[in-house]
Amino acid sequence: MTSLQAIEAAVQQLDPAGRARFRAWYERFDAEDWDQQLENDVEAGALDWLAEEALADLKAGRCRQL
Repeated sequence: MTSLQAIEAAVQQLDPAGRARFRAWYERFDAEDWDQQLENDVEAGALDWLAEEALADLKAGRCRQL
């Protein structure tokens, strides 16, 4: 049995309250992981093209106030 299979089996054994706690924990865990990935991408310059494109659109008048 792989680690993933063991996790799946364990989650299936949780009662509804346990699954709710697990979902809440996993949501926080996943959000923190995503935030870290985004921070790493920003620090590495992987999103510079996006900022440059947005600034070019703003300068060219292709943006409007929200």
